[in-house]
Amino acid sequence: MNILSRDDLKNQLKKREFAPVYTLFGAETYLRDLAAKTITEMVLADSTLREFNETEFSLGSLNQLRYAFDSAEQLPMISAFRVILVTNVVVSANSNKDTLREEDEDILIKYLDHPSKTSIVIFLANELDKRRKISKLLLSKSVSVEFAELSDNELEHWAKTKLRELNTQADEKALRHLVALTGNNVRRLTNEIEKLSVAALPDTLITFELVESLVPNSRELSNFELTDYLLSKNKVKALEILQKILDDGAEPLMLLGLIAGNFHRLLMSKELMGQGVERKEVARIMKLPWGKQEDFLATARRADSGKLTKILQRISETDLAIKTSKATPRLQIEMLVCELAAF
Repeated sequence: MNILSRDDLKNQLKKREFAPVYTLFGAETYLRDLAAKTITEMVLADSTLREFNETEFSLGSLNQLRYAFDSAEQLPMISAFRVILVTNVVVSANSNKDTLREEDEDILIKYLDHPSKTSIVIFLANELDKRRKISKLLLSKSVSVEFAELSDNELEHWAKTKLRELNTQADEKALRHLVALTGNNVRRLTNEIEKLSVAALPDTLITFELVESLVPNSRELSNFELTDYLLSKNKVKALEILQKILDDGAEPLMLLGLIAGNFHRLLMSKELMGQGVERKEVARIMKLPWGKQEDFLATARRADSGKLTKILQRISETDLAIKTSKATPRLQIEMLVCELAAF
């Protein structure tokens, strides 16, 4: 199977070369969705009855794939093409989550072997396990484009382009800090740039201080989620969040410090509220992210002080183990998360 890059797709579209079927997939969903929108805009640019020539079907409901292909077989109305969006496509390692199933193979082959010459069908895949037979079929018989997560350099380039579009500037220090805070998530990076551009008026200059005051740390927010799952004894979810944070590039020792800080804040918050300090003041003292204050303080109120103290002790022991043990830091922190989820 030949999977194209984003640049390959961009070059094809510049030449106005449209394929009858696209499969767009990958971790970077914002750029995936933007590509689908771009294809649709270009294909239907001359359509005077666009609402009749653009249809979306979400898999997961009964017969949606069949309906999508039936729609694709219809002739466009006063237009050269129709566009059919097939969303919520999931082919996972665990087939229980699938919305595109093995039993759909016959109808999929029938259309992909003889696609309509007057329709553009775009599959938007939320998850696509390339090892599965149905995935290989879809990828091999369509123009497939993978939207991988962007590197830091690519994120900075994207940010600079977006800033130019908004007639806003940012110094290099502010730009690097913004990318570090948002992580490799173009959707969030774009939203934060738009928010900062408004906040920077009338100067139209985004400073380091402005970024620091308005943009929450995405890794810190993920760390809050990890703490929630540990306290609720949800080991599976805790390990999923841990893997995401580590795969995003967080150093185990740094992450361990964040986890320790979170549990320390829980213990301190509980003690302060027990002394009658108002919730708003506790949130200020603990420097809690705005969107997490209520949940965090509710968790602190429910938590047992003795349990929090024991957790902090285990974190301290793991810190020492990472610095002295032959076992890898990642393995040490994974073992700790499994243990804490069972407390």
